[in-house]
Amino acid sequence: MSTMKAWQFHGASGSIEKTLVQPEGGVPRPMPTATEVLVEVSSTTLNPIDFKILELGTISKLIFRKPVTPGLDVCGRVVEVGSNVSSFHVGDLVFGCVDGVFGNGALAEFVQVSQDKLALVPEGLNPDDLGAITTVGLTTYQAMKPFVKPGDRVFINGGSGGTGVLAIQIAKALHLHVTTSCSTGNIELCKSLGADEVLDYKTSSVVTQLESLGKPFNLIVDNVGNPSNLYRASNKFLAKDGAFVQVGLGMDFSALKQFLGNMLLPGYLGGGRAKYVFAITKPNAVDLKQLASWMEAGKVKSVVDSVWAFEDAREAFARLKTGRARGKVVVRVKKA
Repeated sequence: MSTMKAWQFHGASGSIEKTLVQPEGGVPRPMPTATEVLVEVSSTTLNPIDFKILELGTISKLIFRKPVTPGLDVCGRVVEVGSNVSSFHVGDLVFGCVDGVFGNGALAEFVQVSQDKLALVPEGLNPDDLGAITTVGLTTYQAMKPFVKPGDRVFINGGSGGTGVLAIQIAKALHLHVTTSCSTGNIELCKSLGADEVLDYKTSSVVTQLESLGKPFNLIVDNVGNPSNLYRASNKFLAKDGAFVQVGLGMDFSALKQFLGNMLLPGYLGGGRAKYVFAITKPNAVDLKQLASWMEAGKVKSVVDSVWAFEDAREAFARLKTGRARGKVVVRVKKA
């Protein structure tokens, strides 16, 4: 049986950068099913879900009963196709999504991917760049698309992180007026990506600043989950028919309490009055092609914080967990 290198989490307690290991002798190389392709991974990017759910201690042990490989985003070359695959051929350079810790993770030399969760990398584009926009791009696009029309106003809470840098650009590609928040040192980054207004959360409360703007937003996209009262306070600066989409949220009891309160507490008891939606990414080829098209046109670009060698994956996770990454943390598995 052919083997490959892969990083795996074995369900031990502790931080992922200390418990992630490469099994000696490798792990079995996967085989694609009839509707899958096997991709030789060139790069993957790390997302908070890759470590947050694995670091839940006892809960993670109950969820995952065998070693799991993280990594939701994949970019690489097709080396094998299933019998019912017609959209891709051996040698194609592709990008897309895998199941990560819930199935097949991309932090490995090879990964099998469903054909409907992939798209071709357009000629001339950098594979790392496509991998760096996959999950965050899909999440952001799907969080905004159903709720806005050209000319609408959107507030993006957290504009300089891995999700926020894509959210700003996709909002502009959708012809929206963009207000975002970030720390003082990232104001120019957010402006360079197209933000019309930038709120510095270091200077005063984001809620106070939003109230002072005077114009209601049609949509709020919260990538942070902080301030925790943002949704409940949004009655004062979100249009009556507007929506509040939660993208980022912590994995502790406080965050769970906040989420349940936002979902269940009615407005007359102090809850928010607007539509509250928790963003769930739905990988599909149509939306992936839209992201690639925007990249070809120069409307969307990746923002990469750092690129790490495959052997340094644990250090890459440590960088992501600082919360100070400006853009995406990329792990280079093999040159495409």
